[in-house]
Amino acid sequence: MTEAPTPHDATPHPAPRRRASLEVLRAEAADERSVLVDERLRSGEDPWDFMSELPSVDEIVVLLLRSERILPPHAVRPGHDVSDLVLRRIVDDYPPLAPTVWSMLEPAEPERAWAPRVSRDAA
Repeated sequence: MTEAPTPHDATPHPAPRRRASLEVLRAEAADERSVLVDERLRSGEDPWDFMSELPSVDEIVVLLLRSERILPPHAVRPGHDVSDLVLRRIVDDYPPLAPTVWSMLEPAEPERAWAPRVSRDAA
């Protein structure tokens, strides 16, 4: 007998809502990234200080796909299992994103707050 999900459990979407080509997704992500850069430049930040903090185009693609595949209302902070499952499904659908997904499955770098991973307790 399986346990019913608690109100805090996010669930992965069984199928993606869209099947855009990777080239289209990358173009959309490049636009998103350029907006991030523009906003930071307009606020007077030095690109040497912030460019390494920004997600790459492929990282943005993975983050967008991940957010589409986690069902509300608990999509704000999915558990590690749900997040890992969704990221692995992205690899199945978009194999060229595999290196990016695998790097995102590793523990988060503390200086990259946008990363979908949070440090797991050593317990």
